[in-house]
Parts: sequence; C-alpha cells; structure tokens
Amino acid sequence: MNILIADDEPVSRRILQGLLAKWGYTVVSVEDGNAAWELLKTSEAPRIVLLDWMMPGMNGVEVCRELRRQRPAPYTYVLLLTAKDAKESVVEGLESGADDYLTKPFNPQELKARIRVGIRLLELEDNLVEAREAMRFKATHDTLTGVANRGAILEMMDREIIRSRREGVSLGVLIADLDHFKMVNDSYGHLAGDDVLREVTRRMQSEIRPYDAVGRYGGEEFLILLPGCGNTATAENAERLCRAIMAQPIQAQSGLLNVSISIGAVATGDWPEDTANRLLQMADAALYKAKERGRNQAVMATASDHQSVHVQDVHAPSLELSSHGREKP
Repeated sequence: MNILIADDEPVSRRILQGLLAKWGYTVVSVEDGNAAWELLKTSEAPRIVLLDWMMPGMNGVEVCRELRRQRPAPYTYVLLLTAKDAKESVVEGLESGADDYLTKPFNPQELKARIRVGIRLLELEDNLVEAREAMRFKATHDTLTGVANRGAILEMMDREIIRSRREGVSLGVLIADLDHFKMVNDSYGHLAGDDVLREVTRRMQSEIRPYDAVGRYGGEEFLILLPGCGNTATAENAERLCRAIMAQPIQAQSGLLNVSISIGAVATGDWPEDTANRLLQMADAALYKAKERGRNQAVMATASDHQSVHVQDVHAPSLELSSHGREKP
C-alpha cells in the first residue's frame, strides 16, 4: 500500500517516513500542500494520505476540499495531522472531507491503527466497486458469449449513427445469422450449440478492429458495427467474416462441426439520414437474400431495399420476427 505524507516540518516528516516504512508501507513524501495536490491529481496517486493541517501554499484542509471536489473516484482515505484540538477545528477538518484526524504529538500505535482502518475502508470500497461493475457487465453483456447483449448493441448503434452524421463518415452495419443452427441444436444438443455460438463469437471478434463492436442480436444472430466503413469496406469485412467462420470446423462437445454464417450488410454513407430501425430493416432484407441465394455469403443492401423500407410502416414487426427466430429460406 502506498501512502502519501504531506508535511512541511522535516523532523515530523522523517518520523512518519520511518514509522510507515517499518510497518511495510511504501512512502511518498512532499513538503507542502501544493505538491501534495499535484500528486493527488495523477492516476497513480496513493490511496491513503497523511496531511499536515498547516503547510505553505494549500493547507491540509484546502487539499482535502479539492480532492473531494475534483477526484471523487477512486476513493482516497485522508488523515489530517494537526496541533489544533479545539472542537471547531476538528469539525472544520472533517467537514472538508477528511476521514479522520490525529493531534500532534501522536501515539505511533494509534497512527498504525487508524491507517489499518483506512485500508479496511478502501478494501470495502473496492469490493463494492467490483460488485457494481460486475452487475453492470451482466446487465449489458450476453452471458453465453460475453459480447454486448441486444439492448447494449442497439444503444451502441444509436451512438455510432449520431457520431457518423456529426463527423460525416459512413457506418457499416452487419446482421450475421448462423446457417442451419436449429439443425445443430436438434442433432447434437444445446450444449453443442452453445459451443458453436461461443466459437463463432470468438472468430468474429478476432477479425474486426478494436473499435468495432459485436453484439448478440437474437438467438443465433449477431449485430456488428463497423465505424468509418463505406460500402466497399463493409462488404469486404462481411465477406471476411464469412470466410473466418468456414475456415475450419468448430470443436464442440459432440465433435467437429462445419458451420457457416450468412450476412446482410448496409453502409450509412448513401443514406446518412436513415434511422437505426430502417438501417436494420435494410440489413435484414439483405440477409434474407443471402439465405435465398444459398447461405454462407454476404449481401449488401441495395437502393431497392432502401425504397422498400420507406414505403413500409416504420413500426412493421419484420425485424422483431427475424431476431427472434423467424424461419429464413
């Protein structure tokens, strides 16, 4: 555990350094409040701070106030060291955001005990943050494949559409559907189907860029977002994904399985003002064509697909049917 000492008195600083080093802590020491604040603003700042109240520049209370105002996370445990023992001073120090205080001269064992309290509080806070992040991940990711779930990938798509319009670039959108996946589940069991879904996801992720996104859109359907990709790049990416899935059999619990995907694709460059719903309908129409043409291929949406979705009711249920297992050719 790293501990920061901020004290303008050299003797007091050396005593603190010696005690903390003896107890096994790594010590960072500064001589005034300004230096302490500069260090606390960094991402690698110590999580426990011993602040002398009276220092040149910013005093301990001022450092504490700035810390609580500007750096709420991760939490930093602050122990004020002061020669003041009036209750008004204690209240001022605690109201500034300090977690505890010690009056000089202090008992070394009391200091040791209060630091241990600080460590326990930081561990508790870290555990709570870890639990919160785990819950957040679970709420936004598909349990089986680990990629974004339907709600999360659609939110990403909305954000990417807004960004593509703002920056004047095209966004590639792919809907990928595993071919004959029902047959895999029926013939080899759902555990084999799970193996296939996980491996297909892994292969797709290995083929896209770090800033592209893959999400599980339905049972065996995936939505892939390709920022900055126009028609040509979108088509090339879709074809590469098809090849990657077919490149070699997938090892499932029941043995090696040959699996392919069909992809419907659209790039927003030609239709920058279309809504996410219309773009998805166009990609879905292209996916349907890929299935009709024999599967294991990618098809780009065309102007006729664009025209078709504009004459339909924007609330037509076709997309919901496809993403929940509509029987394709």
